[in-house]
Amino acid sequence: MKSKTSSFNKIAIVYRPDKKDALQHAHEVSGWLKKKNLSVFSHPKQKITGAKKLAQKEIKNMDLFIVLGGDGTYLEAARLIGKNKVPILGINLGSLGFLTEVRVEKLYEAIDKVLKNKMEERPRDLLEVKVKRGNKVILCEHALNDIVIERGDMSQLIDLNIEHNDLLVSPLKADGIIISTPTGSTAYNLAAGGPILFPYLAAFVVTPISPHSLTTRPIIFPNTANIHLTLNNPKHRALLTVDGQMLLKLSPKDKVSLRTSKHKHYVLRKPNHNYFDLLREKLKFGQRD
Repeated sequence: MKSKTSSFNKIAIVYRPDKKDALQHAHEVSGWLKKKNLSVFSHPKQKITGAKKLAQKEIKNMDLFIVLGGDGTYLEAARLIGKNKVPILGINLGSLGFLTEVRVEKLYEAIDKVLKNKMEERPRDLLEVKVKRGNKVILCEHALNDIVIERGDMSQLIDLNIEHNDLLVSPLKADGIIISTPTGSTAYNLAAGGPILFPYLAAFVVTPISPHSLTTRPIIFPNTANIHLTLNNPKHRALLTVDGQMLLKLSPKDKVSLRTSKHKHYVLRKPNHNYFDLLREKLKFGQRD
C-alpha cells in the first residue's frame, strides 16, 4: 500500500481501442485528473485529450496505470509496465473482467480511493519464459496470465517432454500445453480443465490441452520449480504465446525454460476485497441450475 506521505502524481491511462465508450471515458478521466493538477500520460500508441504520450523510459516513474476495458486491455498495460513496479487499477468495460473488476459506475469513486491511499497494492506472481536455441537465448518474456505452446495449424499432435529441475516428469502428446500463474488460472487454464488457484498461492499449474492419454492431468508446481520443455519430433513445429500474444515458432532445437519471475505485478484492491465474491459473480461459482 502507498504510504500516507506518498502521492500519485504521474498517472497513465490505457483504454480498449475498439470501444468508443472506452475512449470517451479516457478523455473524461484525463480531464478529471488534470483538474487535480496531476500529470496524465497515454499508451504510446493512443491519443487522449490532455495526456502526454508515454515514453518507454518514463514507465518506471509512473505512480499508477488506469485501465479502461477488459482483461485483454489489462494484459496490454501489464506488458507495457513489464518488470517495473507500477500498480494497475482495472475498470471493466468488457465482459468477464477478472482483472478489470471495478464496475464503470464506480470509476471515479475507485480512482478517488486510490488517490487517498485507501486501496491496497497486492502482489501477483509473474512467469518468466526463456527460449534457448543452441547456446543463444532468443526470447525472454514475462507473463501475468499464462504461457502456451500449441500446435498451431499442424494436423499432428505436438510431442514434447516436460522436465522439472532436469528430471523427466512426463512425455506429452497433445494439442498443446498451458503454464499458468494463479492469476491466469481462471483463463485458458480453466477452459482446458485446469484447477482454479488462489491468486496469492506460491505455485503455478501446467495443464495439457486435449492430451492423447486419459491419464495425463494438470500438475501444480511450487513457485520454486524450474520447468523445461522440448519438442521430440524433428519434423514438428509449435507456436509459443505469452499472455495471448504469439511470439515465436518453436523448433525441436529449442529449449523452453519456465520459472516464477523475481519480479511481481501489483493490482489495486479494496482492503475488504473477497476473491470468492469475484468467482461467484464472474463464474457463477458454486451455483446450481
